Order: sequence, then C-alpha cells, then structure tokens
Amino acid sequence: MPQLRLALNQIDSTVGDLAGNADAVVRWTRRSAERGAHLAAFPEMVLTGYPVEDLALRPSFVQASRAALTALAARLADEGLGELPVVVGYLDRAEKAQPRYGQPAGAPQNAAAVLHRGEVALTYAKHHLPNYGVFDEFRYFVPGETLPVIRVRGVDVALAICEDLWQDGGRVPAARTAGAGLLLSVNASPYERDKDDTRLDLVRRRAREAGCTTAYLAMSGAQDDLVFDGDSIVVDAVGEVLARAPQFEECCLVLDLDLPAAAEAPSGTVADGLRIDHRTLSPDPLPAYEPEYPGTEAPRMDDDEEVYTALVTGLRAYTRKNGFRSVLIGLSGGIDSALVAAIACDALGPENVHGISMPSRYSSEHSRDDAAELARRTGLNYRTVPIGPMFDAYMDSLHLTGLAEENLQARLRGTLLMGLSNQEGHIVLAPGNKSELACGYSTLYGDSVGAYGPIKDVYKTTVFRLARWRNRAAAERGETPPIPENSISKPPSAELRPGQVDADSLPDYDVLDPILELYVDRDRGCEEIIAEGFDPETVTRVLRMTDTAEYKRRQYPPGTKISAKGFGKDRRLPITNRWRESG
Repeated sequence: MPQLRLALNQIDSTVGDLAGNADAVVRWTRRSAERGAHLAAFPEMVLTGYPVEDLALRPSFVQASRAALTALAARLADEGLGELPVVVGYLDRAEKAQPRYGQPAGAPQNAAAVLHRGEVALTYAKHHLPNYGVFDEFRYFVPGETLPVIRVRGVDVALAICEDLWQDGGRVPAARTAGAGLLLSVNASPYERDKDDTRLDLVRRRAREAGCTTAYLAMSGAQDDLVFDGDSIVVDAVGEVLARAPQFEECCLVLDLDLPAAAEAPSGTVADGLRIDHRTLSPDPLPAYEPEYPGTEAPRMDDDEEVYTALVTGLRAYTRKNGFRSVLIGLSGGIDSALVAAIACDALGPENVHGISMPSRYSSEHSRDDAAELARRTGLNYRTVPIGPMFDAYMDSLHLTGLAEENLQARLRGTLLMGLSNQEGHIVLAPGNKSELACGYSTLYGDSVGAYGPIKDVYKTTVFRLARWRNRAAAERGETPPIPENSISKPPSAELRPGQVDADSLPDYDVLDPILELYVDRDRGCEEIIAEGFDPETVTRVLRMTDTAEYKRRQYPPGTKISAKGFGKDRRLPITNRWRESG
C-alpha cells in the first residue's frame, strides 16, 4: 500500500490578522516539512481567523483574503516549501453564483485551498452550512458544490470542512463513491464541555461511512467568547483511533499512514449532486520507507481540568489578542472573585493581575481576610480601598433605603474599578456566574461592570467544583492551593446588608442550577421541568426571574463559552416579552 506522512497543524489564529496568520502558516509548514510530511493541513479559515462574522459581508475583506492566499502560495515556494502540498482555510467568494433572495450579497464562502509549487492548485467551499447555536453561516456564506479530491503520492485524498462531517450526506458518502483513500476535514469547532467524546464518536462513524481513514483537524486557541480546544483525531476505516492531539495546545500532529492506492481518476457527480473536482499533484507512490511517526494519543483531561483550562485559554486569548497587558478584579473574599483571580493568574501571570478589596460597613472581617489571603497565596498585586466615605457622601446628598441602598454599594465599587481601569490601563474582569446572570442576581453598573466575564457561562455549583479542583491540582504538584478554604466553605453572600446570604434571594444552588440547566440550556418548559420532580412553586419563581432579567444580560460583558447554550449568540430572546412559562 502507498505510504503518506500527514501533518495536521492544530494552531490558533486571530480574526483579521491576515499577515500574522500567514506568518504562522509558513512557520508551521516549515515544521511539517522538517518532519518529512507529504501533505500538511491547517484549520478552517486559519488565514482570516474564525469566526469572521460580518467581515464576510465586506467585499474589501473578501478580496484581502483572496490576495493573502495567493501571496501565501508564492511565499511558501520562495521559502523552499513549495513541494509540500498545504491545505489552508480562508474566506472566498463564489465566482459564478447567481444572486438569490435569502443569500448574502457578494456570495462569500467559507473556503479552503490546496497550495502547491507556488500556486493555488485547488479551491473548495464548505458544502453544509451550520445555522444553530453560535453559527450563522446561512447569513454569511453560500455553499460549495464540489467534492474536492487531490492525488498525493499515489493516494486520493477527499477534502471537507467541519460541518460537512457533522451533517449527514454530502462529502462523506461522496468520498466513498469517489474511492478516496483518506478523508481530510479541516475544522474550527468551538469547545463545549463533553464535546470531545461527541467528536470522537462522530469521526468514527463518518470514517465507516466514507470507507476510508479519516482525519479531523481542529483549531486551538480562542476568539472573543469562543474557545477552540484542538483535540485533532485520526481514525482508520473501521473507526479505530490512530492518533489524537493534545487539548488546548498548538501542535503539529504527524502520522505515517498506509493507504489504498488510487485507481482511475474519479469524475462525475456523486452524493448530493456534488461534482468531483480532482487534481493530481504527485501521481506515483513513494518507495517504501520505515515509518517514523506511528501515531500517539495524547492524555485526556478530566472534566473539571478541561473546563478550567478552557476558561484560562479564553481569558488569555481575549487579553492578548486585544492588546491588554493586565487585569483588575474586585476581591470580595467570596468564591466567584477568588476563582476569577485564580484563572487570571494562570492565564496572565500574577504580576499582571491586580486585586482590590473595597469593604463597606457590611463587609465581614473574614471576607477581608479571605481576600488578603488569596492575594498572598497567588502573588497577585493587592490593595484595599474602603468605600465607606464615598457611600456616606452619597447618602448625605440622596437618602436611599432598601435595595437602592444595597445597590449603591455595588455601583460605587463598579465606579471605583472603572476609574482605576482608566487611570492605570487594566481591564476589569466581571465575576458573575451563569446562575446569577440567569436570575438577574447582579447589579447593573455595579458587579456587572467590566470588559470580560471569565465565568459568565459557569453555573455556581460548577464554580465550587472548579475551585476545589484547582486547589487539589496545586496540592498534587506540591504548590500552594490558590483559593482559601474559607472562600469555598462559607455560605455565598453579597454582603450588602447585615447577615445577607444568597439563599435569602435564590433557591439553594443545588436546586437552582439543575432547573436553570433544563430551562436555559435545554429549552424545557415549565411543566416538563416540574415533571422532573422539582417543586412547582420554585420552578415558576426561577423561570420568572430568568425571563425578566434579559435586559440585564444584554448589558453584561462577553465571556468564555463552555456550555452548549451560553447567554449571547446561543440564546437570543427579546427583551420586551410577555410570554411566560406556567405550570
């Protein structure tokens, strides 16, 4: 059987940074060539970054992407890398598309190209366009209508892009009909918890359907609220794993494959009306060689480590890609700000993390001590600025009581944080979690201020679990656990009035979070949730709080998405809305 050394470059890219992304492709192509690769591949839209969103609708950006692709092909050849075929994702447009209602003007396409010997040897566009969750690809792109096949070292390689594997039909059965020896899919594939198992099952199933070895190359890194966890996978024709890349790391996964020899060049029309577009790059198999890269499987992270690493990755990418150097966190001594601080220290280094305690007359001594202890354990920069004098000045001018008085304290802290942000150049991190955001248990322009919310998609019960995991991981490495035990064990409280605890306003989190998960993440109705065994009065109350807090969530900063349905692009409800679920 012919042999083929495949290099899957699982790398990060930044939206709009065409020059920087092209540099990365050249750099990693060189690594692939140094390892003797016969075919190198890069993730979906790596040249433009992903997702480009409405940049796809700007003709100038589409043209810049096309020009960058052509320049990249020439540059690879100029730097002695032209003999290595390289698959690169980019933004293109359909040249012959006829304008139709419901399609984006200019016919942009989520595309990929094969670069070889200084030329763009073949281009193709994603056939199946996702239109769910964070994906709006019907808004931005028109589909590709070909089955691209390249012959490399005597092997026919069928090419696909992400959703082409996730949906039935299209390029997977077409690859079988075309007699491909390898199906190579390039993907961005944003992270969701537990998605790694789903991906593996998918790739195994598609390999059996295509009847050939299947390689699933994924992106790593992050962009805005999306995290890309890598975890590229190669399986054989019966679904056995041949190689698997690390999670949340850039890497070049190299694998020697034995693949069926190509026969007569495929042609014609196959599944879903796809027209075969075949290019021969190197027709003859290589002389037999001793494999150097038999394939390895990187260790898997457990669930808590995976989620925590996603949160670190998301924050690190957001700060660095947007040119920020340091972050500022209001430290209350509670579990949320403590976890956010630990994430920030791991993402940016404690020297770039600034914590500030802003005690009021209601702040307990243990909360102040816990904030200081967190700073000591992590090594972050720490200071204390009491808000009592500011609060008294406001109250002398405008007498407030009850909730207004409580929220004034939160808003004073928000103003103080933003003032320091302007003065010192740090970005503020909002510490709110998904349970609070769902129920509206936050103060607008108070604890909701900030440029990024690292745990906005993390339910409170998971916050506790992640804190315990982070401390346990530190202890296992012989390090100081970053989060004080008291921050984990004490009852959660905003401390805006004497003796206040979260349970005064919300159901116990062990009850609240499962209800929210059913309602927010799974779109279950009130009666369905009650049928799961929850108290009807509690369910009705939680759903009412969630529905009426939409206006608050719209004003919350972006944050790392780890669930199947985060607030924002995933879940879009009208603010003015009189529909209410009822039991």
